Amino acid sequence: MSIKRIAPGPRMSKAVVHGNTVYLAGQVADKAAGKSVGEQTRDILSIIDGLLAEAGTDKSKLLMVNIWLADMSTFAEMNAVWDSWVSPGNTPGRATVEAKLAGPQYTVEIAVIAAI
Repeated sequence: MSIKRIAPGPRMSKAVVHGNTVYLAGQVADKAAGKSVGEQTRDILSIIDGLLAEAGTDKSKLLMVNIWLADMSTFAEMNAVWDSWVSPGNTPGRATVEAKLAGPQYTVEIAVIAAI
C-alpha cells in the first residue's frame, strides 16, 4: 500500500494516509495560541477539518481521538466546543488526559485517526 504524507516537515508530517486510514499528528492552536481553551479548541478543530478534507475524509469518519489538556479543570470548556463540533451519531473512541504541552501558549492538543 502506498503512503501519502500531508504537509511533511523535517520532524513530522501533519497527516499520513495509509490504505483507508489517515493519522493526524497532534494539532495545536495556530491563530488562537495563548487564548482560552475554548478558542484554542475551535482553532484546532478547524485545522483538523482542513487536514481531513485534504486526506479525502471528514469528522464523520473519526475512529479515535486523543486530547491533551494543560489543565484538566478546563475539561468542561473544551467539551462544550467539542460537543458542538463532533458529528452526531458518529462519535469516535476518545481519551483526554492532562499533560504538560510544548509551550505555555498551548492549553490543548488534539490528534485524530479517521477512516477514508
